[in-house]
Amino acid sequence: MVSEIRLFTEPDNLQKAQHYQAVLSSRLVDVNIDVIEQLNARFLRLNPELALCVDKQGLWLSANGMKMQPDWKAESARLKRASLKSEMIARACNLAEKPNLIDATAGLGHDSLLMAYLGAQVTLIERHPILFTLLEDSKRQNEHDPFLAKVVERINLVFSDSAAYLQQQIQQDHHFDVIYLDPMFPQRDQNQQAIKKQAQVKKQMQLLHLLLPEDGEMDLGDDLLELAIQLAKRVIVKRPRLAVYLAERTPDHQWLGDACRFDAYFSK
Repeated sequence: MVSEIRLFTEPDNLQKAQHYQAVLSSRLVDVNIDVIEQLNARFLRLNPELALCVDKQGLWLSANGMKMQPDWKAESARLKRASLKSEMIARACNLAEKPNLIDATAGLGHDSLLMAYLGAQVTLIERHPILFTLLEDSKRQNEHDPFLAKVVERINLVFSDSAAYLQQQIQQDHHFDVIYLDPMFPQRDQNQQAIKKQAQVKKQMQLLHLLLPEDGEMDLGDDLLELAIQLAKRVIVKRPRLAVYLAERTPDHQWLGDACRFDAYFSK
C-alpha cells in the first residue's frame, strides 16, 4: 500500500493542499507538497509517476498524463435516468425495500451512489487511505449540490479494512439487509482470456489499478463472501458475465446482463 506520495499544487491552492496533507498524514501517508506554476495537461504528461494534485476542484489522483477523482456530480445524468425497474442492480439488491446496505468494495463509489439514489441506506467501506480521502472529498463537495445533497446523506463512509469491519459486525451481532461486493480485480479469475476481451479499462480504473495492490485474497473478495453470508439476508456479488463464482460458491440466483451479472446468496 502507498505510504508516501507527491502532491502537486499551484500557489493559490497551497492552503487547501496543506489540509489534504494533514488529513493523509493522520492516515499514515507521507505527503510531499510541490508548488508549481501551472498544473495543466502538459505538466501531467511530463510527470507521469503516480501522484496527487490539488486544484480549485479539490483532490485528484494523477499518472501518465491522466487525472481522476470520484466524480459523483458527473453521475447525475445516469441517476436521473435510473429507476427501480430499469436498473438490474436495483432488482438484485431489492432496493424497492430501501435496505440497510453495506458496500464492502468501494471503488469510486458510483454503484453506492446509484443505490443510495434508489433508496438504500449505504455504508461504504474503503481501507486505502488515499482512495478513502478521494471518496470523502467527493462526498463533501456534493453535500450542498441541489440534486445530490439528499443522495449523499444516505451514504456513510467508513475508513476500515472490509474483512475486519464485517468481522466486528458479526461479533456485535449486527445484521444488514444486503451486502454488496464488486471485487476490484476479477480479471485474475480462471476465465482470464475471455474477460480480457471485454472493452478496455476506463481511464479512472487504470489509475485505480496503479494505486491499489493486486496481491492477496482481499482483492478477489473470497474471504468477504464468507463473512457477508453470516451477516446479511442477501449478499450480491457483481461479476463480469464470464467470471468464475466468487470463492467457487454457486449462487442461489443470478441476474444476467450483456457484460456483467449479479450473483445472489440468500440466508437460510
